[in-house]
Amino acid sequence: MKILVAPDKFKGCLSAQEVAKEIAAGVRDVLSRAEIELMPIADGGEGTAEVISQALHGSTVSCRAHDPLLRPIPCHYTMIKERNLAVIEMSEVAGMRRLTESEYDPLRATTFGVGQLILDAARRGAGTIIVGLGGSATNDGGFGLARALGFRFFDGEGIQVRTAINKLRTLKRIDAPRNLSLPPIIGAVDVQNRLLGKHGATRAFGPQKGATKAELAILEKCLKRLARVASRQVRRFNPRTPGAGAAGGLGFGLMVFAHATLRPGFDLVAEMIGLEARIRNADIIVTGEGRLDVQTLKGKGPAGVATLARKHGKPVFAIVGEARDQKKIGDLFERVYQLASPGSDRAETMARARDLLRKRAADMAKAWERG
Repeated sequence: MKILVAPDKFKGCLSAQEVAKEIAAGVRDVLSRAEIELMPIADGGEGTAEVISQALHGSTVSCRAHDPLLRPIPCHYTMIKERNLAVIEMSEVAGMRRLTESEYDPLRATTFGVGQLILDAARRGAGTIIVGLGGSATNDGGFGLARALGFRFFDGEGIQVRTAINKLRTLKRIDAPRNLSLPPIIGAVDVQNRLLGKHGATRAFGPQKGATKAELAILEKCLKRLARVASRQVRRFNPRTPGAGAAGGLGFGLMVFAHATLRPGFDLVAEMIGLEARIRNADIIVTGEGRLDVQTLKGKGPAGVATLARKHGKPVFAIVGEARDQKKIGDLFERVYQLASPGSDRAETMARARDLLRKRAADMAKAWERG
């Protein structure tokens, strides 16, 4: 029996690699002779650089940049020398994980550090740069990124807008840098949201970043104005572009200010690590993530794994921290195993995640054994 274990991370708990190892251990507890291959996955969010680096033998590049509140921090990204490729995660410098809950402030949080990482990778000779968009603390539409790249922004009175995102409401002019030279950039998105509107960057994700109702209205006006002026003066932009609203509108910012293309993160990662070929050669596929819900269907890794498995007629199972909206998810998986039991404490479940993963994997293997 050939088993492919291809899970995503359990956010805030275990990396995709750690999840894969525990699932494999649980299966081996029951099926000691099973042939198990580990292939951690990602969808453009946190963990993307690590997954690609492990699969393609990348190296870590250390540098310094600024966090969402413009504090200087040590940070890193991945370089794949054989492909002349740099892989950056925006969350490394502009993610929620860089802030405490009391520091959440989307009117201040900036993507300036993302621009710094892109410039660093370009200076080191990267021929292509992938930017993973996910886990952002920002809602600036790439305004900070653009400033780091050398763009200058001016309000209606001719005053330069530097860090105050709310000043973008009166944005009138954008001056582009004269000698900006960047390699091709690909934005790997894990959502398909547009920049503006009910399901745009601000309305869909602003509340989880700490935005109040009043701040949501301000941020939406700022992004609308930024998009209008940038489309007229920098690069024409279609506001309906899927993925433009990813990472607080950074998808839009990358397209307009860095001439990036956007791709679904899972598709990009799967292509790079050769996932489909591994699925084709396996008998059973196991995937998973921290939370399985209706959002899983919108570009998340486990749904992508299941789609590829179904394409090749392979049974696919999921082990997850918790599962919601199972009726909407439908027949995506043969069976879903949850770490959390009814009424269990979430913090306790996360603390015991390694042990529970191994136990659920063993339960799954026993079910296979019974046929």
